[in-house]
Amino acid sequence: MDLKVSAKFANHQSVMDTLDNQQLVWDLQMNLNKIMEENTRLVKQMEFDQLIPFVYQIQQAKRIFITAAGRSGFAMQSAAMRLMHLGLTVYYVGETTSPAIAKGDLLITASGSGTTGSVVKAAEKSISVGASVVAITTNAESPLAKLASHVVLVPAAEKEDHSKKISNQYAGSLFEQFLLLLNDAVFQSLWKLSGEAAETLWERHANLE
Repeated sequence: MDLKVSAKFANHQSVMDTLDNQQLVWDLQMNLNKIMEENTRLVKQMEFDQLIPFVYQIQQAKRIFITAAGRSGFAMQSAAMRLMHLGLTVYYVGETTSPAIAKGDLLITASGSGTTGSVVKAAEKSISVGASVVAITTNAESPLAKLASHVVLVPAAEKEDHSKKISNQYAGSLFEQFLLLLNDAVFQSLWKLSGEAAETLWERHANLE
């Protein structure tokens, strides 16, 4: 291949790479727009009155225990951190320092399907000792919802719903994303009700990082 042909080929390849990268940029932007649109739609579909008992139970609980699995678990760990910042006694189930749950405590659970085995068992155990259970789920008829003393119903798709009628995202992505946003909204209201300054909350933030 002579130098002219080689240069022409290289230039053509560069143009193709640029087009491919631009297409990827468009795809990424479209994906993010779709994610934001789906979460915004959920906000409009949510019945926010159902969060009032949730807020009150958090305020009144002696101690708060939180459990979920998979990506929902990551979102709920974030919620646990924020409740700790409010000065509440919070434990994430499964951690080595998490004690026994007891009467007067609150277990906050999250499961899109409401059938996650470990979460359902935690709810059963909590109820057996007299603790209250809040379930955040998409399925009001699920075993978890039927066990709970209060249900927060999120009208997102379950992870095995591949119909794309509710969400174009993979598996339970929409529920998991909204779970983080919903708990942050609850935290914001609890923070306002507490009347504490941001500086006070910050003093509780981990300092061994």
